[in-house]
Amino acid sequence: MSIEYFIAKKIYSAKEKNNSYTKPILRIAIFAISLSVSIMLISLMIIGGFKKNITSKVVGFGSHIVISKMSHKSIFEKDPIIVNEVYLNDLKKDPLIKHINIFAEKPAVIKTLNEIHLIILKGVSSDYDWTFFKKHLVKGDISVINSNNISNNILISKHISNILNKDVNDTLNIYFAQQPPRVKRFRVNGIYKTDMTEFDDLYVLGDIKHIQKLNNWSNLELSSSRYYNDSVGGYEITLNDINNLDMVTEKIRLKTSSLLDVSNIKQTRGQIFQWLDLQDINVKIILFLMLTVATINMITTLLIIILDKTNLIGILKAIGYNNWSIRKVFLFVSTSLILKGLFYGNIFAFSIALLQKYFSFIKLDSQTYYMSSVPIDINIINILFLNLGTLIICYLILILPSYVITKIDPIKSIRFE
Repeated sequence: MSIEYFIAKKIYSAKEKNNSYTKPILRIAIFAISLSVSIMLISLMIIGGFKKNITSKVVGFGSHIVISKMSHKSIFEKDPIIVNEVYLNDLKKDPLIKHINIFAEKPAVIKTLNEIHLIILKGVSSDYDWTFFKKHLVKGDISVINSNNISNNILISKHISNILNKDVNDTLNIYFAQQPPRVKRFRVNGIYKTDMTEFDDLYVLGDIKHIQKLNNWSNLELSSSRYYNDSVGGYEITLNDINNLDMVTEKIRLKTSSLLDVSNIKQTRGQIFQWLDLQDINVKIILFLMLTVATINMITTLLIIILDKTNLIGILKAIGYNNWSIRKVFLFVSTSLILKGLFYGNIFAFSIALLQKYFSFIKLDSQTYYMSSVPIDINIINILFLNLGTLIICYLILILPSYVITKIDPIKSIRFE
């Protein structure tokens, strides 16, 4: 243990009776740091949760990367491509790719006696990953695929269910605008709710075989025991980490025919991701303001401590201590206050975050925020960096005001009252 640390520990010990003047100031300093740190941590966890929640919902409806045929048709209805197993197997070897599935989409209208609602029927197959919709399923089941015959089961959103007054096991007619016009009767097998109104209002999930048959795509074989069609609307690719999105997109483009279009979610849903990026500005502003408050508070506290211990500074100088050693004593005291503030700030922030994460006591308007409660994302790496960064920045900034110690005259300071 260094002499400077030993002196710092003794002069502001909790058992020291001569600190009645400075103790309230020290407690205020610790409280201010705790408050600043807790606000920074909570802001970081909320914005992180917000971005993660929205991103997962957008990706859940459309995956990270989509490969489809270049076409002048609607963005929801593409010309078919032939399933290339060799090409797909080559893509699946990439460790950055989590899952690949086929899909097809077709605009349609749901009509009841009193209501008409525009939708996109998204056709999927047995290779589809239902993890996202299982998480957001509120009623019924997601079983809309039959491996052999065409399944008439569909999955609709709670929003569409309310508009059309349809529940699980109810039937409804879906009309397709084509020549000649077609209508098919489906059975509601499940109801989901993601709070993403833009998507909930639009997407109905069903068997891809319906779209293949409606579009008269070639290579069709249909019998009572077997259904096969190798023409699909495209491939959906899900990654293990969205941070690899641009890199994997370029890798796939190099392996893909120029007749096919490779687009990622940030390109097709650019407005949403630009909006999410703007939230980072809010976090940076909050972090800057709170860090400024914490450092100004610590500078003020350090100067008060130096003023209170002017006699001690004079004595230490008189017995031969140099200015840097004495400055280190007060920097140790300040660092101790910062660490206490960080400790209490983390306890408070984690308490609020865990309560919100598991009990959702702070609610939101889902129409505005795309979620029903404030989201929380506890990213340990970000939290560690925030704590370490706060400690280092505060310590470095305090080196400058501690310079005032070098201006204190030993003789005058010993007589100082």
